[in-house]
Amino acid sequence: MDGNPRYLDPTATALLDDALHGLTRPEKVLSPKWLYDQRGSALFEQITTLPEYYLTRTEAGILRANSDLLAGLVPEDGALVELGSGASVKTRILLDAGGHFGAYVPVDISEGFLHDTADGLRQRYPDLAIHPKVGDFTGPLTLPHAVADLPKIGFFPGSTIGNLAPDAARDLLAHARKWPAMEGFILGADLVKSADTLVAAYDDAQAVTAAFISNILVRLNSELGADFDLDHFRYEALWNDRLARIDMRLISARRQIVHLQGHEIAFAKDEPIHVSAARKFTDQSLSALVGAAGWSVNTVLTDPDGLFAIAVLRPN
Repeated sequence: MDGNPRYLDPTATALLDDALHGLTRPEKVLSPKWLYDQRGSALFEQITTLPEYYLTRTEAGILRANSDLLAGLVPEDGALVELGSGASVKTRILLDAGGHFGAYVPVDISEGFLHDTADGLRQRYPDLAIHPKVGDFTGPLTLPHAVADLPKIGFFPGSTIGNLAPDAARDLLAHARKWPAMEGFILGADLVKSADTLVAAYDDAQAVTAAFISNILVRLNSELGADFDLDHFRYEALWNDRLARIDMRLISARRQIVHLQGHEIAFAKDEPIHVSAARKFTDQSLSALVGAAGWSVNTVLTDPDGLFAIAVLRPN
């Protein structure tokens, strides 16, 4: 890829602004929201099937065991609004149990992937109104007009809340609290456990997670003409006990200079780019987070081994 400036559409401009802001800081960072283009979304769906990645199958088991209870939280002819919907795989457990739903609103930043998923859901649930919303759920989000006045339940599975910085996680829940006619929120949260189990979940033997995290460099090359050589970066996942989170980083394997839209980004050997974090929760830290956003924990559902939790929130 060349490093010469080129015309950029609004999405690419936003990507460039974020990348330059993050890569010129003393400690380099890239926002994980840019992992999720078509390829990144597909890689993440592959991650959810890996043997080391207990989160998806464990959460799905909790959903299946409590599907009637959770689907019953949605009022008659009300709406289920899912943030970061991806392929809506786990959501189908609730949709299958919720024949009384009036609408489903999947929200995702990956437009092509979102609309492909919505088309498939319309075939599976022909009597359900499906209103996909392309958007960045980390900021204020205006829901489709068709569901604005419907009583609604939010749904944010997968412990994606743990991928956000604490302030951003609080703000997301606070924004959702302000949607009209909000009656509750279903939140997936991964729990603190052994470091070995956590690191394995984010650094799998097949290196799918490494490819997923590296996809952000692929995007910078393909969409912005950068010249990152992926062979000169390695993936690393570390447990940060103080912050109760997994840190996912790309490490420069050598001293190098990368070109990005006319800018030179210098890397020292072994210098990291922090791409994503996955925070893990205790009962106390989860209650503190949701309480600061205007919610209270009504019910906590877990698997028999206490690996994962689904919290039912009610507005304060």
